[in-house]
Amino acid sequence: MAEAATIARPYAKAAFETARERNELAAWSGALGKAAGLAADARVLEALTSPKLSIDRFVTSFAGLGGTAIDARWQNFIRLLATNKRLSLMPQIASQFEGLRADFEKELDVQITSAAPMSADQAAKLASALKSRLKRTIRLATAVDPTLLGGAVIRAGDLVIDGSLTGRLQKLATALGS
Repeated sequence: MAEAATIARPYAKAAFETARERNELAAWSGALGKAAGLAADARVLEALTSPKLSIDRFVTSFAGLGGTAIDARWQNFIRLLATNKRLSLMPQIASQFEGLRADFEKELDVQITSAAPMSADQAAKLASALKSRLKRTIRLATAVDPTLLGGAVIRAGDLVIDGSLTGRLQKLATALGS
């Protein structure tokens, strides 16, 4: 069986293209987020996979999540997912949609994990440097992990920069072990 992310990809792309063409990215993002939250609930997931519920019932249940601005297209999208028995993929679809939206809007989520709390000034300087290097608007999230001993680890999409003392010690141990 194909991986859920692979199956979800064409649905996410179709939703994104529909939203982008009509300048409704925020509305679709919100609707997909709500639907993903519902689909991730074990009780809802059980109902979604039940043969007792009709496609019309699925559409009716999820149609209100899109709001009035995207109602007809949203209903068609939900009907397609229900017909193909793919509503359980809603969390993956929503996640991939958000990735496509971030790429389109030239935004990037960056997670900085440091050994000690960062000041607002340090975070702003780091965000500015990343924006310059990556040519994207940076949405910065910070966390503290005292096990790093010193420094920080930066995760920006596929890019990982490990400037932590723990990371350096591990590299040294690997080099000495070779």
